[in-house]
Amino acid sequence: MLFFKSSNMKNFLTLSLFAVLFSCSDSNSSSSEMKSMEVNANLMEVVTEPPSTSNSLAPKQSIPDKSSGKSDTISKKIIKNGRMEIQVASIDKSKLKIEEKLKKTNAYIQDESFRNDEYSESLNVKIRVPYQNFDALILSFSEGIGSVLSKNISSDDVTEEYTDVSIKLANKKIYLEKYRDLLKGASSTKDMLEIQEKIRGLEDEIDVAVGRLRFIDDQVNYSTLQLTLYKEKVRDSVTSRIGFGSRFADSISQGWNSFVGFMLGVISFWPFFLMIPILIFSFKKWKNRKKNKKE
Repeated sequence: MLFFKSSNMKNFLTLSLFAVLFSCSDSNSSSSEMKSMEVNANLMEVVTEPPSTSNSLAPKQSIPDKSSGKSDTISKKIIKNGRMEIQVASIDKSKLKIEEKLKKTNAYIQDESFRNDEYSESLNVKIRVPYQNFDALILSFSEGIGSVLSKNISSDDVTEEYTDVSIKLANKKIYLEKYRDLLKGASSTKDMLEIQEKIRGLEDEIDVAVGRLRFIDDQVNYSTLQLTLYKEKVRDSVTSRIGFGSRFADSISQGWNSFVGFMLGVISFWPFFLMIPILIFSFKKWKNRKKNKKE
């Protein structure tokens, strides 16, 4: 009887031990499974619903003011461009004057091209000038350089585009951080690859947006002026004098040149002229044969 009780007690303790171990194993397995399901659920939520770039979901973007060091809302973004053509007496001397004026306005020459033909010389210059000095530079070129042949000034408001790009950029940075947090908790290789692909796409889009904002800032901060210096050459011929006589002589000269050109053009058709007698002779011979057959 004592042996039977001892045996039952031993079996009871053994079964209890197995039950405890099984309970712990099941609890750990369940906990691990729940954690994996939670990460996968978060992943599926972000992957199936990509970040929205809607302005209504994004916080208001503040752009730092470089001059004051304070953060403020986006100010007006105006791109000013201009184009001028000035007739001068000397290209070289006028260029020296322009370089002096550029130094006073902190402007610089970005591109330069020179053209020299039979009738004129021209210098095309692309100038970048701080926007606050743009009007003053235009005014200085209008005086003391030469005769202004043409002038065109334009302003382009890009505030809306700049604001839109800035807000979308802020949203992309927010979602990029969310994807990076999900990457830390990814439980499988497939999840990691999917998240990394999303991260790479967002990083590329952020680089493009940052580049666009920098380009707009550069165009706003530095206005562009296309300047052309034009010099008409004095002809060396005797007929270059201004007046009726010189123009009459020019007309005779041009008429003679046109006549010579016409004659040379006619002479170039000499093979066709040789064919005309042959064609006439062949036609008459054919007509005579036809007449003889009828008789």
